[in-house]
Amino acid sequence: MAYYSYKARDSQGKSITGFVEAVSKEAATRLLHDKQLFVVGLTETRNREQSAVSLKFRRVGFGEIVNFTRQLATMVVAGLSLPEALTILRVQTPNPALVTVLNEIEHQIVSGGNLGDALAKYPQHFSQIYIALVRAGESSGQLDQVLIRLADSMESQRDFRSKVSGAMIYPVIIMVGMGIVVMIMMTVVIPKLTELYNDFGVDLPFATQLLISISQFFVSWWWLVIAAVVGGGYAFLRWKETKVGQLIVDTVILSIPLFGELQKKIILVEFTRTLSMLITSGIRLLDALTILKDALDNVLFRNAIVEISKKVERGFPLGDTFGQYPVFPPIVSQMMKVGEETGKLDDTLLKLSKYFASESENLVKGLTTAIEPIIMVFLGVGVGFIVIAVITPIYNLTSQFK
Repeated sequence: MAYYSYKARDSQGKSITGFVEAVSKEAATRLLHDKQLFVVGLTETRNREQSAVSLKFRRVGFGEIVNFTRQLATMVVAGLSLPEALTILRVQTPNPALVTVLNEIEHQIVSGGNLGDALAKYPQHFSQIYIALVRAGESSGQLDQVLIRLADSMESQRDFRSKVSGAMIYPVIIMVGMGIVVMIMMTVVIPKLTELYNDFGVDLPFATQLLISISQFFVSWWWLVIAAVVGGGYAFLRWKETKVGQLIVDTVILSIPLFGELQKKIILVEFTRTLSMLITSGIRLLDALTILKDALDNVLFRNAIVEISKKVERGFPLGDTFGQYPVFPPIVSQMMKVGEETGKLDDTLLKLSKYFASESENLVKGLTTAIEPIIMVFLGVGVGFIVIAVITPIYNLTSQFK
């Protein structure tokens, strides 16, 4: 069997690219024709790994995975088989990268594989939690219900991320704009004014001398600044990947006023929502904690989950165990105790995730409300310093003419 890279058009004239496995080019063409595709180009690839490498560098957005999950859930609930649903989704998908992935998944299912194993070959697109839930749904015969819950959860996650990132757009735009203006001032405007001051021999105040010195440094050593930023950023990222670096960075992030609390709430939203979904799908609690551990973005939470899993395995109550770790607020422990006592831990966790989501939205509003005046004050001080440094020598110069 060989792999062929193809370019084709569907019945609506839409261009589609992807890979197909067949014994020969003629067989590959027939397979594509059976899928109602008109072949434009067909090229044999050397092996499967070559196809995988080309897929690795193609981008599929989180929003596209969310839409794929919702549409797949709808079709499976409606009674369509997985190959039929995947064929429809592949034809309707505008992203060539996702088309290729869906084509590969469809081929593996038609060849006798299952959806969970097919998705596991694309960890860059589907998370461990996603794959674990699909496998649980397939093993329990409730794939349709699992896909619906997964789609609901991912849509909530997308909406929540959108609210948080949308609230931070304004501060980021202001900071980027300010940085661009400062760079233009330092590299273009100030050098011109410096020549003017030198021509007239004006006595420069300290603020102006400081501004000129900074400008000269940027003009003369701009390459060093870029190298320092790039090199420092690379070194920081490498250091951050170490155990010590992760621990220090994550601890500092959670210690930042307002922002650290927001980050903590965001992690708790994802943690409680995902744990609820894993338990609802029939995955054992210890397995759910193990799966969830790798999905958390903070090493303090990951370390806590590791210790909690060990204690729960020895028979300690879940609620009491969570109460022993400060990264989890007391309400987590209290609500888990209620969930254990009532036998509705999944429902309790879902309610808890909604509570943390509401708290996070309030924190975002408070953070943006606090950031805006801080930015304005910072801008006012910076602009005021530049204006004083630039205008004062000009004022002294005009006074000499009088």
